[in-house]
Amino acid sequence: MSLDQNLNKILIIDFGSQFTQLIARRVRELGVFSEIVSHKKIKLKDINHSIKGIVLSGGPLNVYQIKKYSFDKKILQLDIPVLGICFGHQILSKLNGGKVKQSKHREFGLANVYKKK
Repeated sequence: MSLDQNLNKILIIDFGSQFTQLIARRVRELGVFSEIVSHKKIKLKDINHSIKGIVLSGGPLNVYQIKKYSFDKKILQLDIPVLGICFGHQILSKLNGGKVKQSKHREFGLANVYKKK
């Protein structure tokens, strides 16, 4: 058994974001071990008791390009907190019954979010 299998860690599932390494660095600056894994390689069986949280990164895709990304939605049924950032947030929304619509303009930086119901 390798050392990293014994450490509590945050798993970062990478969907191709330019910021994935920055996310990992921030987690590590908080004193928590983090591991980055490609969305193409992660399987449900790879998630063990040492993973205490999952971050779904952003990426250049959108949730309607289903053939270009893979994600096992059974990962969301585990008793592990999941944070979605950008594209990762879209995946969480869509897989939980939400709708993801294309904006009239691209958004970068701060944005206002309003709850409808």
